[in-house]
Amino acid sequence: METNKKEKSFDAVKFMREQRDKLSLKLSKMTKAEIIEYFRKRKMETSVKPSA
Repeated sequence: METNKKEKSFDAVKFMREQRDKLSLKLSKMTKAEIIEYFRKRKMETSVKPSA
C-alpha cells in the first residue's frame, strides 16, 4: 500500500507537545497554591463567555 506523504505547514501534535512542555516547566517552579491561582486567573482571562 502506498501512502501520500505531504509536507505539513502546521504540525498539531508537535505544537501540543511544545506547549505541554512549556507549561510543565512553568508549573514545576510553583507551589500548589500558586498553580491553583494561575489557573483561576487564566480561566478568567481566556474563557469564552456566551453572549446570547
